[in-house]
Amino acid sequence: MSGSKVVVILTGSIACYKACEVVSRLVQGGHRVRTVTTESARRFVGDATLEGLTGEAVRHDLFAMGGALDHIELARWAKLILVCPATAHSLNRFAAGLADDLAGALLLARQPDTPLVFAPAMNPAMWTHPATQASVRQLEGWGARFVPVGIGRTACGEEGPGRLAEPELIAATVDAELARPTRRLRVLVTSGGTTEPVDGVRTLTNISTGYTGMAVAAHFARRGHDVVLLRARHAIPAAVLCREEIFFTFADLDAALSRLLATEAFDVVIHAAAVGDFGLDAIECDGVSLPPGRMKLDSNRPVKLALRPLPKLLGTLRAQSRNSAVKIVAFKLTSGVNDAGAVSAMRSLFAQGADLVVHNELGERGAQPDDFPARLFAGDGAILARCASRGELSHTLESHFASTGPKS
Repeated sequence: MSGSKVVVILTGSIACYKACEVVSRLVQGGHRVRTVTTESARRFVGDATLEGLTGEAVRHDLFAMGGALDHIELARWAKLILVCPATAHSLNRFAAGLADDLAGALLLARQPDTPLVFAPAMNPAMWTHPATQASVRQLEGWGARFVPVGIGRTACGEEGPGRLAEPELIAATVDAELARPTRRLRVLVTSGGTTEPVDGVRTLTNISTGYTGMAVAAHFARRGHDVVLLRARHAIPAAVLCREEIFFTFADLDAALSRLLATEAFDVVIHAAAVGDFGLDAIECDGVSLPPGRMKLDSNRPVKLALRPLPKLLGTLRAQSRNSAVKIVAFKLTSGVNDAGAVSAMRSLFAQGADLVVHNELGERGAQPDDFPARLFAGDGAILARCASRGELSHTLESHFASTGPKS
């Protein structure tokens, strides 16, 4: 949601240099940004930098002449408050409700319905310390959202969790919080193709890139929904706001679906993964049976592969789901059929529990990456929508599900 009023609080970390890029991205995204700095943050970034990025004076003094009520004015002005970077010290202070500086007083004066986002940055030991984690839980209990910390080399030279998230992710989190959909959906998206090992280096797979699943997941996440992208190891990675899990084989995907559906109450499952139809049953090399997926087969010797059909996962999703009212979207690719033929081909998907089916005709696909001519079918055979691209499909699905069911 561009054009919103955002207050960014910077606390004292070397990661302030990355926070400047976050501020820049927010301004470029059309937001009006005002900044507040703690005294320690001012040791890392100057007022001129932040004022040059935002066109607004930097606030930092709780007792500034003419600014004694800045903490109240800013709290009423803001449509969202972002603390970036948030140090261990600041998290612990804010969780204790201390208001001995402008930043602390501002957070206490925040309106209950104003989104609050923290982007932590600190040494790994400080991030994992029980005091810090307790403060995180306290702040989350008050409605704050935390951008996941990065894992890797920190400024002090140590490795582990605690790096400030990338500016792109932080800015995208702000946009998602500002989107605030009328109904926030919990969405599970599968993408990419399963892979079955033949030997130590060869596999049976398909050409799915996972692009469709990634695009759908990215759209829902940007719109403020909670998204898990369950993708194949070689599929296109998730958008920045998605929680990712990885599968490789059919068994991996089956196990991950069972676990996620049983433990998390998803509202929608968008099953875009290209699940392989066959698994490897046996390998015969010169009349000798060999176990799949172990040694490297000799390419100079004749090999016979025996395949077995794999079960269909679609029909198991609702039965495994913690939410019995979960809505399921399936995908069907056909070649050389009309709408009536497509409905006939999709009957088995509806019989397995699909609520909607996205139908593609192979010959209609265009040359551009986002070209994705699709029809969205309901169980009675009615065409709910015709979409020209993955973006249009994503918007259609989000609009359909966000407008049905109870509001969040």
